[in-house]
Amino acid sequence: MPAQLTMPQLSDTMTEGTLVKWNKKEGDAVKAGEEVADVETDKATMPMESFEGGTLAIQVVKEGGKVVVGGVVGIIALKGEDAAKIKASYTPGGSIAAPVASAAAPVANAVAAPAATTAAPNVAAPSVAAHTTAAPATAAPVPTAPAASDTRLIASPLAKRIAADQGINLANLTGSGPNGRIVQKDVLEFAEKKAAAPVAQPATQQIASSSAPAASKAAPKVELPARVASGSVEKIELSKRRQVIAQRLVQSKQTIPHFYETIDIDMTAAVELRKKLLAAYEKTEGVRVSIGDVIAKAVAAALKIVPQLNSTFDGTTITRHGDVHLGMAVALPDGLIVPVLRNIDQMGIKEIRVRSADIVDRARAQRLKKDELSGATFTVSNLGTMGIREFSAIVNPPEVGILAIGASEDRAVVRNCTIVIRTMMTVSLSADHRVIDGAVAASYLQTLKNLLEEPAMMLA
Repeated sequence: MPAQLTMPQLSDTMTEGTLVKWNKKEGDAVKAGEEVADVETDKATMPMESFEGGTLAIQVVKEGGKVVVGGVVGIIALKGEDAAKIKASYTPGGSIAAPVASAAAPVANAVAAPAATTAAPNVAAPSVAAHTTAAPATAAPVPTAPAASDTRLIASPLAKRIAADQGINLANLTGSGPNGRIVQKDVLEFAEKKAAAPVAQPATQQIASSSAPAASKAAPKVELPARVASGSVEKIELSKRRQVIAQRLVQSKQTIPHFYETIDIDMTAAVELRKKLLAAYEKTEGVRVSIGDVIAKAVAAALKIVPQLNSTFDGTTITRHGDVHLGMAVALPDGLIVPVLRNIDQMGIKEIRVRSADIVDRARAQRLKKDELSGATFTVSNLGTMGIREFSAIVNPPEVGILAIGASEDRAVVRNCTIVIRTMMTVSLSADHRVIDGAVAASYLQTLKNLLEEPAMMLA
């Protein structure tokens, strides 16, 4: 019986998706786990995988079409089935009734036509606002797994890409995903266990070290729109992402009593640590540790010491989390997206570099998975690479705090009654006053300052 390709729930509040691009043509062979199309959600454009192997018999939805979650977007002819007969028997909005080679009776599973529209996204939903992340994801329907008789190696496209980058033979891995599927975590853990072989760093935009003023660094390029002709006006309809950003920001500012605290941190010792790590790992393992990785490690370590900030709040109950899942705001042309680096508190600085480089690259390419877009317990937003000295971010519910990181730059400061040049950084904490009091916020910032000014304390 032919298999249906259905619209997956790629974000926790996704109700419909737009099929942006088909990566397979009708009649093309499809492998289980292969990306067959790109789908735009209310957060990002993400790949849609086929959970069955066979032949793409029908593209039910054309590029640009909108489909409700669970709606059929395509039909896969399984092994032994005639794709041409399946396509000939299909009527839009009807069913497939023609017999196939492997079945004696007609195929009778109905294929629903894609819905044109759906309800607007829930206001309390996705993580795309300035410096925001999503609430914990709701469970999506579990797709049908590949047949047990299929002996081909099953791995996610991301796992295959990372394995190729690092020269890892997937045949040597045991998958932890459904039906033994090899996923990203399996590849990364295998790479870490390789004692002799170097670990290749995923291709990514490197973050410069910060012993020099931030203004001298190569800041990320921001694409500017074409100028509007003199005497003319241009009206731009908000994208789904921008609509959600607007909803989330209004919700946060209207319902959360924000307060803000700022502290200056001497980054001289942290910069020296970064230089030592860079010398240790860049040539031998191809891992270019950044000052941002050192900061991320300190942020997570401080959250373990002051756990009140590593919490979520639903209006009545405060939930403190034993693991730190760090959201990292990433700029996109039409807004922000916040991928989540899970269990960052359990990582060393080298692993933070490898994992964050990969997830940020895929965020910019809009190739994130559902579980990488939700579940953050705390968020950081770093505009230091753009030369911004200080700013305040907006808390993303249900989180209770967010850290705005400014530029590390050389400043004249007083030490022992003498003016000296030190590498300084200003950070600002925005917190939800319903959950966090001023003294707790101050304790967190002081802890973070101590860890970055004495990096060896992160090992204690």
